[in-house]
Amino acid sequence: MNILFWIAVLPALVLIAYIYRKDKVEKEPISLLVRLFLGGALSTVTAMIFGQLLDYPLHAFFEEGTLAYLLVENFLVVALVEEGGKFFFLKKFSWKNPAFNYTFDAIVYGVVTALGFAAVENVLYVYEGGLGVAVMRALLSVPGHAIDGVFMGIFYGAAKRCQIRYDKAGCGRNLRLALIIPTIMHGFYDFSLSSGSDLAFVGFLIYEVVITVLAIVLINKNSKNDQLLTSPITMDAPGMLPAGPAPEATSALQKRNLPRRQNLPSQNSPELPKAAPSFEVDGKDGKKTGGFDA
Repeated sequence: MNILFWIAVLPALVLIAYIYRKDKVEKEPISLLVRLFLGGALSTVTAMIFGQLLDYPLHAFFEEGTLAYLLVENFLVVALVEEGGKFFFLKKFSWKNPAFNYTFDAIVYGVVTALGFAAVENVLYVYEGGLGVAVMRALLSVPGHAIDGVFMGIFYGAAKRCQIRYDKAGCGRNLRLALIIPTIMHGFYDFSLSSGSDLAFVGFLIYEVVITVLAIVLINKNSKNDQLLTSPITMDAPGMLPAGPAPEATSALQKRNLPRRQNLPSQNSPELPKAAPSFEVDGKDGKKTGGFDA
């Protein structure tokens, strides 16, 4: 492994360390994070395979260089295929994992998976383009994949919360958004750079600043408000769909927090003191009427 390899991989490792430190309540198992990273890396292979398969109908139905061609290529052939591969391995390795129990976990999983993809892709580009490409991609492309992972993770976590709350419709909606939103973001990124338009490039620069600041704000806010997925607190994200009504059945965790009923005295426990009798004098005949105070 030469120096170019480490230069290509370093940005992904730095961002993984950053998101790992932001997970303050309960750190995720390293073994799970390694599987997610490798799953993201493997999704580069699926992206190449499906990209080649979709390239034939793209050229058959659209003239290269046209607006329609650029839209289909960047949003479907590239963005959807790449984000779809990340999403597949994210869900495969983490959805049923018992470690997935806090809201911020989903963001960690999404970012680590995305950076697995970014690391392999970066190695390929840097070996081909050299140090200049490495610097440019370290500032734009690799953080771009991480930001897509943040938004994928936010909606992915909302879907998990809906599942725990028996909200099947909400779970499905947020799972779809966990794929759709990063795909749109990724597609816009690629389209802006490949269109060759000065206006699109200016829009890209504005987009990069806004989306980077927004991602940092969401990371900090969700890290600070990290809660168990069984709690009523929802994750913070623009346009987040409501998780839906909670089930009537109380979770096991909530049951442990309910006030306990007082135990009745057992046979071996000391007897309770008897109530003292009280009497009143009847005003008519002077007789006493007795009773016991409750």
